[in-house]
Amino acid sequence: MPTKHSRRTFVAAGAAAITAPAILTSKRSAAQGVIGNGDYQFRCQHHWPQLPDQYHWQITHNVTMDDANRLYVIHEGDAGKPDHPSIFVFDDEGRFVKAFGQQFQGGGHGLDVRIEDGTPYLYVSGYQHLKTIAKLTLDGEVVWQKYAPMKSDRYAEGEASDPKKIWGRDRFMPTNFAFLPDGDFLLADGYGAYCIHRYDADGNWKGHFGGAGTGAGTFNLPHGIWVDDREGIDPRIVVADRAHHTLQLFDMDQQYTQTIEGFGLPANVDTHGELMLVPELVARVSLLDQSYRTVATLGDDRQRVSADKKRTIRADESQWQGGKFVHPHDACFDHNGDIIVAEWVATGRVTKLTRV
Repeated sequence: MPTKHSRRTFVAAGAAAITAPAILTSKRSAAQGVIGNGDYQFRCQHHWPQLPDQYHWQITHNVTMDDANRLYVIHEGDAGKPDHPSIFVFDDEGRFVKAFGQQFQGGGHGLDVRIEDGTPYLYVSGYQHLKTIAKLTLDGEVVWQKYAPMKSDRYAEGEASDPKKIWGRDRFMPTNFAFLPDGDFLLADGYGAYCIHRYDADGNWKGHFGGAGTGAGTFNLPHGIWVDDREGIDPRIVVADRAHHTLQLFDMDQQYTQTIEGFGLPANVDTHGELMLVPELVARVSLLDQSYRTVATLGDDRQRVSADKKRTIRADESQWQGGKFVHPHDACFDHNGDIIVAEWVATGRVTKLTRV
């Protein structure tokens, strides 16, 4: 059975052998001051991990950690460069370790590590023209790969057998994963049918809930998902309902219980100790307590970024400001409780926030 899942803390057994890390330095990786407030202050280090010269940063999408505190970063990537990897691995000093995942170029999206019978696996989702999910070893070898679950009756004919870059509510555009204690996992079809699918660990489809709508238990772009099992609360499923600017809570029987408002395009969720981490695409990262109250707001640049209707800031690194975020697309805690943030920007950016 899978170990209790977390994106920060994993069993080390079974981790793939790695090559010696490349030691790289850059002025771009210098610390940019302290951000946050009260008990939640962090040293901000933009462009923290460094790539060797043969690779380049693309649109960064998601991040996850293994038990050695190695960071995995997935890029959307460029479909026109099929030989360039989309997944990169860095050690706990931000030094390059290895790269793989060329098959996700042009549509790389979700990324999570899970332990199953003592062995860690990487779960990957691809959208755009890819429309797929896959389970990989930590070296990038495919264990299984699946396409649209046609048994759900949610998808257009040919969506699984002949996927094309077509968007719509009858299309499969998977975004993120959450892992259940019984060994199953949940998959958010965030850009497609707007529903949450349930699978077993072998990738066999079992059911779904949600769908497009404006009422409780329905979604408008359910981009992120997480099982909140922090101490002192009953476990529940949390869906980052991005275009509704809310988190929706469900019990473990997938029944709607509550909506938490006040976000700016929340993109995903992670937890560590008593804290919940919510990266918001509108230029900030929020930390929540066990009652879902915001206890800290990190890197807030909402006013300036929201006024940029042509999205010039996203594409122009010279307009980025130290200690401020542009478009946080995913974030996770590392083994130490520090935070890694990936942003949806043209040249990619991964920031480390170290607790002070």
